[in-house]
Amino acid sequence: MMPARLPLWPRGRQVLPPAHLAMRCLAVPPRPLLRILDRPLARRWESTTQPPETSITDDDKSGHISAGPNESILFFDNIFPLKLTPFVLWRPWTSRRDLQDLHTQLEEYSRGLLDPITLVKRAIPESVPIHVTQIIPRLKDGGAFVKFTHPNDMPASEIEAKLVKQLEDKPIRPWFNPFLGIKTGLVRGRPWLEDLYRFPKSRIRVEYVTAADGEPPSELSQETLYSIFRRYGKISDIIPQSSDSKVLPKFAYVDFALVRDAIMARNCMHGFTLQEPGAKGATKLRISYEQRIKPHHIWNWVTSHPRVVIPLIAAFLAAFTVVVFDPIREFFVKAHIQHVFEFTDSRLYKWFQRHTSDILAFRKRKGEQAGLNALVSHRKDLIESVQNNLLEATATFIVVHGPRGSGTKELIVDQVLQGRKDVLVLDCKPVVEARGEAGTIKKLASQVGYRPIFSWANNISSLVDLAIQSTTGVKASFSENLESQLVKILQTTGAALKEVSLAGKDKTEADAHLSEDAYLEAHPERRAVVVIDSFLHRSEDNGIVYEKIADWAAALVQSNVAHVIFLTNDTAYSKSLSKSLPDRVFHQVALGDLSPDAAKQFVISQLDLDRHSGEDDGGKSQGTSDQPREDLRQLDECIESLGGRLTDLQVLARRLKVGQTPKKAVGEIIEQSASEILRMFLLAKDAGSGEKKWSKEQAWYLVKELAKKNSLRYNEVLLSNTFASSTTAGAADGDSALESLANAELITVRSVHGRPQSIHAGKPVYQTAFHHILKDPVLVARMDLALLKELAAIEAKTIDKVETELGLLGTLPTKPYQTTDRINYLLTKLEGSQKKIEVYEKEMGKLKKVLSQEA
Repeated sequence: MMPARLPLWPRGRQVLPPAHLAMRCLAVPPRPLLRILDRPLARRWESTTQPPETSITDDDKSGHISAGPNESILFFDNIFPLKLTPFVLWRPWTSRRDLQDLHTQLEEYSRGLLDPITLVKRAIPESVPIHVTQIIPRLKDGGAFVKFTHPNDMPASEIEAKLVKQLEDKPIRPWFNPFLGIKTGLVRGRPWLEDLYRFPKSRIRVEYVTAADGEPPSELSQETLYSIFRRYGKISDIIPQSSDSKVLPKFAYVDFALVRDAIMARNCMHGFTLQEPGAKGATKLRISYEQRIKPHHIWNWVTSHPRVVIPLIAAFLAAFTVVVFDPIREFFVKAHIQHVFEFTDSRLYKWFQRHTSDILAFRKRKGEQAGLNALVSHRKDLIESVQNNLLEATATFIVVHGPRGSGTKELIVDQVLQGRKDVLVLDCKPVVEARGEAGTIKKLASQVGYRPIFSWANNISSLVDLAIQSTTGVKASFSENLESQLVKILQTTGAALKEVSLAGKDKTEADAHLSEDAYLEAHPERRAVVVIDSFLHRSEDNGIVYEKIADWAAALVQSNVAHVIFLTNDTAYSKSLSKSLPDRVFHQVALGDLSPDAAKQFVISQLDLDRHSGEDDGGKSQGTSDQPREDLRQLDECIESLGGRLTDLQVLARRLKVGQTPKKAVGEIIEQSASEILRMFLLAKDAGSGEKKWSKEQAWYLVKELAKKNSLRYNEVLLSNTFASSTTAGAADGDSALESLANAELITVRSVHGRPQSIHAGKPVYQTAFHHILKDPVLVARMDLALLKELAAIEAKTIDKVETELGLLGTLPTKPYQTTDRINYLLTKLEGSQKKIEVYEKEMGKLKKVLSQEA
């Protein structure tokens, strides 16, 4: 029975053993690609149509090709495209039909002119007297096995030589590889047609296995291997197995220059048996492809020199960041300063707001304007002073100091800098209160418009640093500490501020020829303004933040880039700022409380605002026009008790709006302030710890004395026993205790010529709250008892010291006359301390009686 055609494509995803190919010759339907019988073939090709009874394998499952008498096998290389093999044999091709369809499409595309079988036919000339009996394609190896018969008088080696010479003289180049022609070689071994998912490599592994005689194989020398494989192509290296290796069977690596040479050698010599001269047994060669491990010299050098490579990588990343991200960040900082992306600052929004809100909110804006006018009229001199300082070329800070609630930010931002374009407001409060270094960096960046910011990357870089340092012993410095990142953000902001300040420079003006620094020095009105709000807010937590901000601000004013205004309520601001500008005098502006007349006018303006809004909504507001006007008769006598603190006045206005009388509203505010003092200062359990460097006894001393007097002399307070010799841990330093109490706003320290002079209540309402506290006899007795106990403890401590010194003097063998005065002094001091303790004990007895009788 004659086969319809020769099978070229295997079943399944990969090439099947040729036994399956032979058994499938009759079953495969005709395909255009393999219509070999439809073409006019030479006489020797007719033998390919022989029935498949003559098996091409010894075993249907072994996959080895065998040749009969007068039969030999040739391997033709470069028949199929080698690079496409992994894709054609990829696992998604799961059926034989898929491969056949793909092959059919390739056949139809090439119109049969470039058929691989045709290439084999062209490679065998008519002059060679052979008869082809079988063609077995090897798609994975890019070639095909051709089994043929030859005359008895012509050996197969002579046929090989003729074919090789013919292909050298008249090379046949396939369409997919026009530079290399087809090569052929006689199969001297017993090739293995496996369908494993392995692909050719330029290195082959030659294993020495036992032949059929059972004798142990012998290792082949490099000379023998070279003589065997050199005919198939250029050999780049022969690597024998190391002498001390225990791996069996013994093997050697043969590296070819080209992959196709290795394919030819493997298919022609696999299973070849030879006898080395002097060897006992024959050696059989078992050849397989081996992945060559390429020497990565650059990578090896990089991994073996971390001390050099890691700093270079860090420098490269830093340079890349500077080149790519810094211009982007500087652009966003400029846009933040100039309010480019804020829609509320656009002309269209302002025009729309003005034309839609004038009718409905005229009276409301009129009431607001009245309240602002009350503040502006009271602080007109301060506003003009700051505005004049902004026109001066002196390189120094402008410091606006005022207690919390005095309206420092409203005064500077809303009044002094009203209408000014290039203003940067940096609020230190959210920066200092942020959690962790990443949060601090993120908050500072948001304050100045610095983006993009990768605050999370620093944590990852820290882990990388730790891993590299633990493995190599070298600190990679990929991560930046908080200080360096703060400096980087502020430096970028400074560069953006300089460009903003120079944005108004015109080439046509008279000073256009000046340099940038000279131009900024000559035109202070063109400089941008930086407002640093909440400076020294919780300075004990993040001192590094304030230090870097102060240094950055000093650099701005010294280089005439911008005016810097500090807003602070800390009385010790000069200590921090003097470190940054030690040779400059600050422009200091102190904000006090409103005068009684201004305070009254402010409250009335807030009530007028509410009354007008009530009229606009049909009189539905809680405060009517009659009731507030009747209650305002009590406002004159209540405003004195409340004081002129802006926040307290706003609380009073809100209470009056809901219908409370001024007396009741002020009374509740005073009671609330008194409760606040008790909770924070007099009954606090953590006094003297952490940032609270004062004791309850010191706070009570100030409350009691300020209730008697409106002000105390600073040095007089320092000389009192409570502040000079406090027994509470952390409160022994009187200056630190007063500074801590001032920061906590129990008191206000006023200075003259930089020297603290007097002590006042922290808020005007606190002065009244002090009197209210003293009306509670139980509380007074309790706090006086604690104060007397501390004073008695101080005197007892003095007595202990005196007794210790007297005991030391008493140990002398003879009493020197020089110690007489000292002994008399100590005895007098001992007597005085004892008398004070007796007085304290009598007063404590009275206080204990009060505590036992009063509820």
